[in-house]
This record gives sequence, C-alpha cells and structure tokens, in this order.
Amino acid sequence: MALVDVSELVAGRRRGLMLVVSSPSGAGKTSIARGLLARDDGITMSISVTTRPPRPGERDGVDYYFVDPPTFEDMCQKGAFLEHAVVYGHRYGTPRAPVEEALAAGRDVLFDIDWQGAQQLREAAGEDMVGVFILPPSVEELERRLRRRAQDPEETVRYRLAQLASDVTHWAEYDYVLINRKLDTSIAALEAILTAERLKRRRQPGLGAFVEQFRRTPG
Repeated sequence: MALVDVSELVAGRRRGLMLVVSSPSGAGKTSIARGLLARDDGITMSISVTTRPPRPGERDGVDYYFVDPPTFEDMCQKGAFLEHAVVYGHRYGTPRAPVEEALAAGRDVLFDIDWQGAQQLREAAGEDMVGVFILPPSVEELERRLRRRAQDPEETVRYRLAQLASDVTHWAEYDYVLINRKLDTSIAALEAILTAERLKRRRQPGLGAFVEQFRRTPG
C-alpha cells in the first residue's frame, strides 16, 4: 500500500510523473525498483527494449523487450523511443507510446535506466521527471554483489567495475541520492520520495479550488 493513495489527492486532472532510478551496475537499482512496485500500485514500470541477451530468469515483455540490433535500429529511425543509449556494449531504449499514455492518464511511471537515458529524459520531460541516483556503500561491496549474482562472465564483471569511476560522476545530475546500504531501507526511502513528489503543489491541479472553499466558510 502506498504511503499516499493517489486517488485521495485533491481532485483535478493530474498528470503522472516520471520517477527515474539510475546507478552503477550492481548497486541495486533494479531490486529497489521492484520493491517499490510491490508496495505502490499507483506506479507502473516502464519496460525497456534492449539488444542484450536475457539473463537467467528474465522474461521477454516482463523484464525487457529483447530484440536484435536491426529491429532496435528500425525503432530508432521511426522515433519509437523517448530515449536510447549504449550501455555496457548493448543498446537500450524506452518505448514512447506506453509512457505518454500512462502520464496523460495520471499514472506515474518508474524507469530503471542509466545516466545517459536520464539525461535525455530530463531534456524532454522537464518537471515531469524526478531523478534518483543509487550508490553502493563501497567499491568492495559493489564487487561482492556483482559476483554474488553470478549472471555475467568474469570479463563483464571487470568491465563494469572499471566503469564505476565514470558512472558515479553523474550523481549530481539527479534530484535525490540514496546510498543502498540495506535494501528495505532504500525501498522505503524511494517510496518517501515518490510520496513527497506527488504532494508538490504543481502536481495537485485542483488544490486552488479545494482551498477556496475554506475562504468562503462563514465565520
């Protein structure tokens, strides 16, 4: 259950927000995002398209849409993506249509994307976007997590660790920064961020009319 029920916000035509979560590989953004989805039924996950092969247990259309490079390039040429980037040697993109439909209907959308995609979304979305950067508690812990999940070959793990110094330089481009020391705490923090953003004045379009009733109260 969400900290704030979206349906109980002041009545008005509310536009959804984009909650973007980014991190160096292995810092925990995907686990934190899934935790938020389990707690809050007012937010929808944006499913990315990728040329990366599926990892064990990943399902097409649930975790990602897995496509070959020619199909991805064709989608780019047709303007099907809100953003797209090359990440660790593979291409990733956010389908435009489902996101725009959700936002227009007043639903919030959660993005699990890297800093390149976040930059593109910021340029396109402006105040619709809220960015959260996830940091690991230490380099040693990040390496332990990458090796523990055992989903990538050794050369991929080493490459991702080598990219860490570059990836973390983008933390200041985000609205919020979380250090993922403990998963449950980080999920709760992300939920609190979402609640605070929903309660901002500009995201409650009926607030002026709601307050006006108190000015008319006899006294």
